[in-house]
Amino acid sequence: MGRPWLDDSACDHYLISLPYPYGPDFEVCAWDGTAHARLLWLLPITRAEKDHRREHGLEALEGLFDEREIDPVDPHRPSVV
Repeated sequence: MGRPWLDDSACDHYLISLPYPYGPDFEVCAWDGTAHARLLWLLPITRAEKDHRREHGLEALEGLFDEREIDPVDPHRPSVV
């Protein structure tokens, strides 16, 4: 995205993925029996986290997020990498 998602945040990239912390029931929102929407997660990440995902894969990065118990809405959270 080229700049921090909020002023003075180190997170200047986004990760688009399934909302894994909330489980598969949260991924698909259905209504009226036939209509549905698939929900994806737009998570602000750092350049180092983006590079780690490219090198080691999405599951490895998500594992680090779980280990460090990140607060995904904290604009001042440190990088997990």
